[in-house]
Amino acid sequence: YAIRATGQTTVFGWRIGQELYTASDIKWPPARVGPPDHPYAGWLYGGFVKETRHDDGRRVRLGFDIGCLGPCAGGNWTQTNVHRLLGQPEPQAWSKQVKNELGVVLYADMVPVRWTYTPSIDLTPNLHGRFGNIYTNAGVGLTLRAGQLNPLPERFTLHGFIRLDANAIGYNATLQGGYFSQGNPHVVKPKRLVGEAEAGLVWNRGAYNISASIVRRSNEISDLPNSIGAQNFVRLWFSYTP
Repeated sequence: YAIRATGQTTVFGWRIGQELYTASDIKWPPARVGPPDHPYAGWLYGGFVKETRHDDGRRVRLGFDIGCLGPCAGGNWTQTNVHRLLGQPEPQAWSKQVKNELGVVLYADMVPVRWTYTPSIDLTPNLHGRFGNIYTNAGVGLTLRAGQLNPLPERFTLHGFIRLDANAIGYNATLQGGYFSQGNPHVVKPKRLVGEAEAGLVWNRGAYNISASIVRRSNEISDLPNSIGAQNFVRLWFSYTP
């Protein structure tokens, strides 16, 4: 729900998500999957968020996610059925994914200023970080938006965006296995600095927000050559603020 005060709006909401990671070729059998390729991993989570939005475009978001890493995340089921629906090759090595671990991740995101060029175009820098047994990192980013923009959550918005981001990595359980788990069949050492570019669309109407984008992420694995380590993937977000 949202609380409106002079010059700002405080929003309380929730979100759900599922992240899937595989080796570079999903047709490879389990025996062929190993370092330095990306481990199979799934992260299924839900969480709550508090966001304070100022009318001048500044924003502070705080929240936490609780979820499950490993087979309990249902990555095998999701990817297999989506690929069947699309008529694409099915993944063969989810049996070699990282082990189960319950996870908690705290996160924060701050936009200290908003530069508005026209009513339909703005540019915002941001600082962000996560801390927990699944992800621990800190980063900076820059986002350019164009379209129907409105800082008030009850208004309709539809806009495109381009985002550039750089992250310092402390821990990444999708690469290293859960912080508390033992005997993972396949883990790798992460790179400590990772860049990312994202382009997508955001639709918002009242309590509902949907985002769909394509992400290009630089090599995350220390022992993998940068020439073949970059990733492309789709990111879908759904949020609800009662």
